[in-house]
Amino acid sequence: MGNLIAFINAFLSYGALFLFIVVLCVIAAFVGIKLRKNKNQREAALSEAGNSNS
Repeated sequence: MGNLIAFINAFLSYGALFLFIVVLCVIAAFVGIKLRKNKNQREAALSEAGNSNS
């Protein structure tokens, strides 16, 4: 019985670690998407400003 409890404890520990890593990856993906969209908007605004001056 003690071995089963130790196995379940280790399994849940690694499961929690896995979920933590997945959550970090999802957050990083959303931050990357947001940063890229902001960069695209800034570049579009600069190119529009450059085109209107010509």
